[in-house]
Formats: sequence, C-alpha cells, structure tokens
Amino acid sequence: MSTSAQHKIGSGFGADSTADDVLRGIDLTGKLAIVTGGYSGLGLETTRALTKAGARVIVPARRPDTAREALAGLDGVEVDELDLGDLDSVRAFAERFLASGRTIDILIDNAGIMACPETRVGPGWEAQFATNHLGHFALVNRLWPALEQGGARVVSVSSRGHHLSPVRWDDVQWREGYDKWAAYGQSKTANVLFAVHLDRLGRDAGVRAFSLHPGGIMTPLQRHLAKEEMVERGWIDEDGNALNPEGFKTPPQGAATQVWAATSPQLDGVGGVYLEDCDIAEPAPADGERVGVKDWATDPEQAARLWQLSAELTGVNAFSDSGH
Repeated sequence: MSTSAQHKIGSGFGADSTADDVLRGIDLTGKLAIVTGGYSGLGLETTRALTKAGARVIVPARRPDTAREALAGLDGVEVDELDLGDLDSVRAFAERFLASGRTIDILIDNAGIMACPETRVGPGWEAQFATNHLGHFALVNRLWPALEQGGARVVSVSSRGHHLSPVRWDDVQWREGYDKWAAYGQSKTANVLFAVHLDRLGRDAGVRAFSLHPGGIMTPLQRHLAKEEMVERGWIDEDGNALNPEGFKTPPQGAATQVWAATSPQLDGVGGVYLEDCDIAEPAPADGERVGVKDWATDPEQAARLWQLSAELTGVNAFSDSGH
C-alpha cells in the first residue's frame, strides 16, 4: 500500500513544539538554505529559526523590497527576486544562484497562495496549481545540480487542505466549475505527490524530500478570504481579532514541522513521507476526519504521472536524458 511508510516514529515533539525547540542542539553553521516566501508568516519564522541556528538563508521573493524590510536585523540572510507564477523568473533566479557556484543543503518550498478567486497565470494556468506546485517543480529541477551536490533535503509545504481534492486529471487547470477551496486542495495534494516522486528520483544522489501540514495558523496566507468567511469559520471575531480556536498554532509552532523536516537527524535515511506535528503522519482514517495523509497524495503511480505532466507543462526535467 502506498502509505506503508506513513507511521509515527515518536519524535518526542508535538503540536506545541516550536521551530527553536526542534533545532535545539543542532548547529547549522556553514549550511545554506533557500526558503521561498521566507519573509512573511511561517516563512519568516522559518528563516529566523534557521539563521539563529547558524545557517545562511536565501529568501527568493516576489516583492524583494518588502522582503528586505521584513528581514531587516536578521543576520545571514540574502534576498533575491523570484515570482513562482512566472517560469522565466524561476529560470533567472536559478541561473543566478547556480552561477554563484554554491551548493544547497536545505530547500523549503514554503511560499503559496490559498483560496484565491479564479486567476490565470502564464499560458492560462490555474494560479494555485501554477504557483504552489508548478513554480516549485520548476525551481527544484533547475536547482538540481546544487541540490545534488549538497545532498540536500527538499521540504514541500503542503497542508491538511490536500484532503479537499485529489489531482483532477481530467481538468487540472479548472477550466470548468472553479472552486477555490478544491483548487487549493488539488495544489496541496500536488505538493505531497511531488515530494513522493522527487524522493524516489533523488535518494540515490543523497537528496531526500518531505511534505507536511504545518498546522492551522493565522498568517498572510488568508489574504484572499473575505472577513465574513473567516468569521463564519470561527477564525476571527467581528473586529478582526484572531480567536485562536483550539487547533490553531502560533507562527513559531507552525514553522516547527518544516524546520524539523529540514534538519532533524531523526529523519536520516527516510524520505518521501508526509509529516504533521513534528512527526511522520499516519494514513488518514476512513471516517473522513481531516488528519493524516490521504492515499491519493502518496500513491507512487499518481506521483510519477504528476511529475510527467509537470515536466511537460514547464518544459523542465532534471531527470530526463537531456535535463531540459
């Protein structure tokens, strides 16, 4: 069964653990990390924790000036320009990085958009699938030489939202009947499948991949949601204050699972698994409760099929004979 590796390992951490907690005793001096969207929300917490542990962090940002402002005062951070919805921008960023001759130890695909109104980017692609999945797919493939050299960990930030939809093979770009939440769900399923197949392709080179649900956290990710919708979901009150219902995490707690995935020696020799609350997640229960990971997100055949489709759409595949 596809979820065979999906069982808790008893990491000793949990939902309340913070990024600093999971990094205690881990020295990242001399390590280089790239964190997409590493200047707001969970990304900012992730950047902060990694630099505190000694890593140098590159933050590729669609709005570099905003990123520099948000990251002011943090040592060991570089900002560069990257728009995941624009494949030319992805290529330019990767070329600049590879030209520096540096290797990558950690790549955290953290940037994303959620539940946006129907938006088309590039050649008419649905924006959530294009930004959350295809942009990161192209980025990882273009950076492959530096990832391989570093024996890197690649961390794909998914979400419990993957329970909302498998990949819709007959209409991946939502040409019909757009549903912002189901489209978000499909993009998050794609994030899990991407890690499954990347791990399979990369493990012989020492590159391992993970995906994860960070937890529910109030961050700028909610920017596309109407206030009424967030009130209705019990996330905020009428005045816009976060209600922090049970199950919501603070940003340092929300960043913990991706930082654990990127650095923990407990995951040495492991890969291709989906994590939550700083541990490997169990398979989702049959009763529909939204915990654990859905079979459709860990199925190796669907993962291979998505990789092929993504390579065709983006024109990039580090693992084809030509590499392009």
